[in-house]
Amino acid sequence: MASVRKPVIVRKLSRDWCAGYAETSFGRDAAELEILDLSGKVLRIGWEQVKWVCYVRDIPAPSASLAYSVSVDQANPERLLHKRFSVRPRTAGLWLRMTLADGDELEGLAANDLSLVAGGGLLLTPPDTRSNTQRIYVPRQAIQALEVVSLIGAGSRRRAASASRKAEQPELFAGEPESP
Repeated sequence: MASVRKPVIVRKLSRDWCAGYAETSFGRDAAELEILDLSGKVLRIGWEQVKWVCYVRDIPAPSASLAYSVSVDQANPERLLHKRFSVRPRTAGLWLRMTLADGDELEGLAANDLSLVAGGGLLLTPPDTRSNTQRIYVPRQAIQALEVVSLIGAGSRRRAASASRKAEQPELFAGEPESP
């Protein structure tokens, strides 16, 4: 059975972050984000403070034995090393490039549906799906500029439409020639 709460790392525009567990549909239309932190307290963070919410595979736990690993995890707990695609993505969706309110740039794939224009933000698939971050939710308040780079995966619909048009078209040299 799937869990109601998923592990998240919330990065704020002030560059600090907090980790915890958020509901999968955490009330994107609500005035604030509610997460359950690692100590069991409920944190409420206003959307105007949130840069992004990363759904992660695991939340980094500080370890005294690996000083380098701890410092890397503290600086980049999302382990979001690639913020841009190095090649054209293969997964279907809209390839988006955005500039955030703090000047940071981020690319991702979004679903080609009404969630792009409705709701409180965008849910993206990050460029590196093998990293700790599986999905990124960016609230609309954090987006300064948004650019659609490409539409990926629309070719199959185009091919199906052209195949149906071929069936409707009569053959070029069918039966008897027409007389003028």
